Amino acid sequence: MLEIALDFALEHCPAMLPFIRSDLAQFSGYAPHAEGETQPEQFDQLDTNECPYDLPPELKDKLAWQIQQQIQNNRYPDGGHGGLREAIAGYVSETAGAPSFTPDHITVGNGSDELIRSLIIATCLGGEGSVLVANPTFSMYRIIAQTLGVPVIQVGRNPETFEVDLDAAKSAVAQAAQDSSQPPVRLVFMVHPNSPTANALTEAEIDWLRSLPASTLVVIDEAYYEFSRQTLVAEVLSRPNWVITRTFSKAFRLAAHRVGYGVADPAVIRVLEQLRLPYNLPSLTQTAAQVALANRGELLAVVDEIMEERDRLHQSLSALPQLHCFATEANFIYAQLKPGVAAEADAALNQVRKQLKAQGTVLRHTGGGLRITIGSPAENQRTLERLTAALANL
Repeated sequence: MLEIALDFALEHCPAMLPFIRSDLAQFSGYAPHAEGETQPEQFDQLDTNECPYDLPPELKDKLAWQIQQQIQNNRYPDGGHGGLREAIAGYVSETAGAPSFTPDHITVGNGSDELIRSLIIATCLGGEGSVLVANPTFSMYRIIAQTLGVPVIQVGRNPETFEVDLDAAKSAVAQAAQDSSQPPVRLVFMVHPNSPTANALTEAEIDWLRSLPASTLVVIDEAYYEFSRQTLVAEVLSRPNWVITRTFSKAFRLAAHRVGYGVADPAVIRVLEQLRLPYNLPSLTQTAAQVALANRGELLAVVDEIMEERDRLHQSLSALPQLHCFATEANFIYAQLKPGVAAEADAALNQVRKQLKAQGTVLRHTGGGLRITIGSPAENQRTLERLTAALANL
């Protein structure tokens, strides 16, 4: 997903629109593309961490047949997502190596963003809690919390490994618990592996998450599980204050359908189901996700190719004298300029991003680096050639 802080130009809203909340005057929101920029189909779209391949034609035909034969357009979708939740529970049990997951452990959202919103509403709204994140990370945690008027505590990461500054995190949790003037930390968001930096959680970070009190909800975003093949979902069976979120937008190739799901203790799921908007997932989307799960062997077979391409591109980019490529456990690479390459690294990288876009390659510039999604072999080769030339011009 492309995350670009877009100035909503609300600084004049209190005067122009007196009914708008005053705190939105300084709000930086989310936009799918940079203002004034478009994404023509001919571009190599390597900025949103999607799978580079569409559904196979035979699966598209199967999906079209099911839509034609099974979906009644004049009827609302299955509001409880019964068939989809059952299918997801089977897949989660398979990935966890624990056949204990049932539909009662599963909730489904219109993208993971809807789940994030429900989790914040369930834990922090009304001044009852704050959210803790470690930057750089997925920006929607902060953005959604701010739209709901929920405080966000932000800690840093090690600039070399991108591990969470655990001392700062522990201090922030303890301070919030002791300071009656601010709400306690009720919700901690972590990504495994993290975006945009592509590093998986370490044992030290996992141990800290396990040590958090039962009054704090721990949410671990496993959007890139199928690429990292590292999961903590089995922890949900013994930790009622843990939630794992995943998505169909990456390895399952269903970004257009917007399907996210959460795995948690059934008591947590019941609360999230109460907060969920009715009929939030269209019939077409539910059908697409079920078709994808039923054919997951075929769809996920390309993961090995993508990982081989990732390693090839990582090796080639690491050989460039201007670039520092970090280790990756996901379907993307994160890279920064080496010290001394440019006086203003961020400005230089933005120049590189614009130059590549003009040539047809779209990358994500975030957190002081470039996030490069792994595409098809041809896309990756073009990226390497164009990035090599752009860096030589700095």
